[in-house]
Amino acid sequence: MATKLNRKALEHARDLVKKGKVERDVRDDWSEHAPSTDEENAYIDKHGFAEFSKWHLGIDREQSEGTKGSVSFPFGDFKKVHRCAVISLESRAAQHDHEDIRKAAKDLLEEIDAD
Repeated sequence: MATKLNRKALEHARDLVKKGKVERDVRDDWSEHAPSTDEENAYIDKHGFAEFSKWHLGIDREQSEGTKGSVSFPFGDFKKVHRCAVISLESRAAQHDHEDIRKAAKDLLEEIDAD
């Protein structure tokens, strides 16, 4: 299991939550709110891959560095953390036995809901 918790992304997500940059949407909204491939590519072109990776709680060091395949479990739209994304990624992480990512998502969701 090569995918691990991206701690820089978790710090970024927590900072956004503290700043109130949260979309308080519902569970099934992520499929509509997730950035498109074109939006992802434009973000990478403008900000670089390191910034793009900060929007993903999963990182796989066995994949080629700087590729979309090396990151997973997105939590936002490059502006805000989406509650629906955190719910979705918590569920997917649990399904694939990524306990560290699941727990981070659960904790992040609690921070969002406490606000």
